[in-house]
Amino acid sequence: MQPLKKLALTLESLADKEHSLFASSDLEGVFGDHDHLPVLLSRAVKAGLLKRVCRGIYLYPKADHPMGELLFHAAARLRADEFNYISLETALSDAGLISQIPMNWITLMSSGRSHTVDCGEFGHIEFVHTEQRPEQIANELVYDAARRLWRASDKQALRDMRVTRRSMDLVNVSKESL
Repeated sequence: MQPLKKLALTLESLADKEHSLFASSDLEGVFGDHDHLPVLLSRAVKAGLLKRVCRGIYLYPKADHPMGELLFHAAARLRADEFNYISLETALSDAGLISQIPMNWITLMSSGRSHTVDCGEFGHIEFVHTEQRPEQIANELVYDAARRLWRASDKQALRDMRVTRRSMDLVNVSKESL
């Protein structure tokens, strides 16, 4: 069977609304020759079978993925081995504490290095390094099942803004609560 056809059949059998993002590592088990997998994935993108979200993460568009959650799901996949949580401008915007909503840009605190990932037409994922350990801030986090990531409380997101020296100009809270 042709590799592209095999990939199409594999994706058709695996994908659904909840599972439509695939890392290249997810497909390594199906295609034993790891050297040719990047070429196959490139061909799949050109053929419209997959959409490249960012390096190593692909969307199977037939699966009807919730597009508003795509960057969050990609972030969870990209840094699955790190401690990450939604914070900074994204958490404050969701809470209505920032006057402008960041479009196609999400911010997360991460135990990994600081880095901004370009996701092309989908937007950007900004990881900001933190030294905080999960057990230190557990009371300030809640799991966001729709986004598949931990989320900071308003108090923690404001603390993260100050610690990382982010601009507080757009934050709509009284000086007493800061």
